[in-house]
Amino acid sequence: METPAINQHNKEEYPPMHSAEHLLNGEMARRYGCGRAFSAHIERKKSKLDYHLSKPLTDEELRSLESYVNNAVNADVEVTEEYITQSQAMKRFDMSRLPEGASDTVRVVHIGQYDQCLCAGSHVNHTSEIGNFRITSSRWQDGVQRIVFKLDR
Repeated sequence: METPAINQHNKEEYPPMHSAEHLLNGEMARRYGCGRAFSAHIERKKSKLDYHLSKPLTDEELRSLESYVNNAVNADVEVTEEYITQSQAMKRFDMSRLPEGASDTVRVVHIGQYDQCLCAGSHVNHTSEIGNFRITSSRWQDGVQRIVFKLDR
């Protein structure tokens, strides 16, 4: 089966960081209704995600997000995948980032009950492989909330 090209990154990813990104993205979308990050820079040493928000997140909200991701890490849930057709995916996901010419079969990555999204990237097998998730800084400017994070292994 052909692996779909859904991922916006062209380089090899660091699976623990990429999986942590999914956890944070899913929770941001649920809590704040902002959708997943519109801009992402995922690296081994540190990563950043940008979201459209009408007001800045408080320190308490940031610590709560950090705690949420670490709880998912500590739960040691399995990361699984499923393959579905694009027409099935349209009923469940935002398809706007699907590259033109992607195959009809797309991959959905599930991180236990914490997150599910379309993705062609590399992930850990269990969340315990991620390590400690730490938000190192954040900035809000002109309706954009940036969250910078690291993993301590």
